[in-house]
Amino acid sequence: MDAIDLSLVELLRNNARLSYAELARQVGLSAPAVHERVGKLEASGVLRAYRADVAPEAIGLGVTALIGIVEDSGADTDDVLEAFRAMPEIESCYFMAGVESFLLKARVGTIAELERLIVRLNRTPGVASTRTGIALSTKWENRPQPVTPPAG
Repeated sequence: MDAIDLSLVELLRNNARLSYAELARQVGLSAPAVHERVGKLEASGVLRAYRADVAPEAIGLGVTALIGIVEDSGADTDDVLEAFRAMPEIESCYFMAGVESFLLKARVGTIAELERLIVRLNRTPGVASTRTGIALSTKWENRPQPVTPPAG
């Protein structure tokens, strides 16, 4: 990636609805050249998706929980991950260093729904235990980091 690609990534991270013409104006290229570059960034996996950022509360998901998972020593990690993927309440899954194998971010509508999710997680083969924290509020999330060229 060169400086123009990094600029395009930065612009799209801040507003993925910018037109090719506007992107071109901001980076000093033609719209067809920008279209080609963005296509290459998509094909290479640098740009993974475009999505709407929706307020969870507006769609009935007012409870956010962070759930640590301790995996059984004999568990098949792929099976555990497959079980997590099947639970639509789980928004993010991170593989962790330390006692807990995974950290999940889940969103549900009510504490009762969270309780049912935790029970399902604890009954999942390969899960030894869970530890849950409930977010009282979200100050920010998904804040883009500044794009910097790789060291080299």
